[in-house]
Amino acid sequence: MMRTSPLITLLILISLIAAACGGASDTAAAPESDANEESAEPDVTDEPDGPRVAAEVDPATVPTGSVLDFGPRPDIPEGDLDPVALEAITTLMGPRLLDRIIDDASFEAIETLGASGDPRVSWWLADLQRIAQDPNLTGSLVAAQENLLGIDIDPLRGWNETTNQLIGWDIPAPPDYLAFKRNAYLVIEPRWDDLFVENSNIDWRIVSWGGVFIDNRAYDTTDERCNCIPAADNPITTDIAGGDEWLDDDTIIFGVSINDEHRAYPRSIMEVREMVNDTLGGRDFAMPYCTLCGAAQVFFTDELPEGIERPILRTSGLLSRSNKVMYDVNTFSVFDTFLGEAVSGPLFDAGIELSQNSVITTTWGNWKEAHPDTDVLAESLALGRPDSDLRNTRDADGPIFPIGDVDPRLPIQEDVLGLIDDNGTPIAFHVNSAIDALERGEFIEVNGITLVLEAGGVRAVDSDGNDLGGHQAFWFAWSQFHPETELWPATA
Repeated sequence: MMRTSPLITLLILISLIAAACGGASDTAAAPESDANEESAEPDVTDEPDGPRVAAEVDPATVPTGSVLDFGPRPDIPEGDLDPVALEAITTLMGPRLLDRIIDDASFEAIETLGASGDPRVSWWLADLQRIAQDPNLTGSLVAAQENLLGIDIDPLRGWNETTNQLIGWDIPAPPDYLAFKRNAYLVIEPRWDDLFVENSNIDWRIVSWGGVFIDNRAYDTTDERCNCIPAADNPITTDIAGGDEWLDDDTIIFGVSINDEHRAYPRSIMEVREMVNDTLGGRDFAMPYCTLCGAAQVFFTDELPEGIERPILRTSGLLSRSNKVMYDVNTFSVFDTFLGEAVSGPLFDAGIELSQNSVITTTWGNWKEAHPDTDVLAESLALGRPDSDLRNTRDADGPIFPIGDVDPRLPIQEDVLGLIDDNGTPIAFHVNSAIDALERGEFIEVNGITLVLEAGGVRAVDSDGNDLGGHQAFWFAWSQFHPETELWPATA
C-alpha cells in the first residue's frame, strides 16, 4: 500500500508581535566619561547664552553585541538546476501541493533534493518546513537539510535554525524560486495570491509567514471582525482626562506631532493593532508598528502624484527577516516597512516612496506635560488588552523569527534612532547615549542631522529645526536593512 502522511497541518498561531523602543529603554544609561581621561578637546560652538559643547561618549560605555559564527559556507553550484532536482521539486511543491498532496512520491522527492548537493534548494525545503507540522514530514525535511548543509539541526526548531543558517551564509535562491515558494504560501492563505508577483524589488528568500493571516478589509471597515492582526482606521481618541483613566504616567506611548497638533498612541494598543490609518494636523498618514523590530513609524499617504489614490496600509501576515510586510489594500502593492518604498504592484511601477514624520517614544506623563493639548487613542482600541507588554515578556530574550547574521557593534535589541542623511548615507544614533548627552546640555550634530530632546524622547531635525522623520528601531532591524550604516557614537 502507498504510504500517506496526514495532510499538511497549518500553523494557526495568531502571534501579535511585539517590542518597544526608545528613551524609556531598559538598557542602563551610559555613565559620563572620566574628566581626567586623555581625549581630544571637545568641539565648542559659541552661542549668545554661552558655549555649546559637542557630545562626548566614551566608547567603553556603549554596549556591544556578539559576532555570530555560522561555520564554513558550502560550495554553491551556478546555473540551472539539475534535471533530477527540478523533477523532484515539481513533484514536491508543484500543483500537487496546492491540492495538499503529501504522499510517498513527496517523501522520495525530499530525499532526492537532500542528496542533490545543491544548497540552493534548501530554501524550498525551508518554505515547506514553515508550514508543515506532521512529524513524519518535518523529520524528513530536517534530515534532508542536514544532508544538504552538513550541519546538525534541532528537530524542534528545524525551520528557524535552517533559515538562520541560510541567511547567515547568504545562500542564493534557486532558479524559479518564487514559482514553487508561492504554492507553499497559498496553501496557508489563498488571499496572498496578488502579493506573490515576479515583478518586484523583494528578496523572496527572506519572506516568511508570521503565523497570522492577511487583513484585507476595505478602508474604514476596521470595526468588522477579522482573523488577522486588526488595523484601525480613523481611531477613536479622548482628551488627557480620558487617557488618565487608564494610562499611568510611566506607560510607554508613541507621540506624533503634525502641524502643531499632537496625538499619543499607547504602545499596548499598537501591539494589538500594529497598523493605524489616521489624519492629524490636516495630513493623512499610515502608522505601522513592527513589534518584532521595535519600530513605530509614520508615513504620509497624501500629497501623492496625480492619479494615485491614497494608499491604505494593512498587515499582510508575512515577515521579511523579522520585519512586518505591509501592503496597500487598494492595489496589493507591497511596501518596504522601513523605507516606505513600494516594492511591488502598481505603486512600485509608479515609483511611489512615502515621506516620514518623526515618532517620539516616551511616557504618557512626559508627553502630556510637553503637549497639554494632546489627545490619545481610546482604551477600547486595545480590544481587552490594555496592559499588553510583549517587549518585556515574549520578546525579552531576542527575536523569535530568523534574522541570520547581525552587526556586532551593538546588541541585537539595542534601541537606535535611524535616518538617511542628505547624501543618502544611513546613520543610527544610540538612543540612550544620545539622551544622556543631551540631558547634560551637550549637542549632537552629525552629517547635517541635529538631535533634540522632546517630551522625554529624542527627535532628529535639520539646522533650521525642521523634522527629518527619523524613527527608532532595534539595532538588528536597522542594521540588516542598512548594512553600511554609520553609528553614533562609534563603538570601540
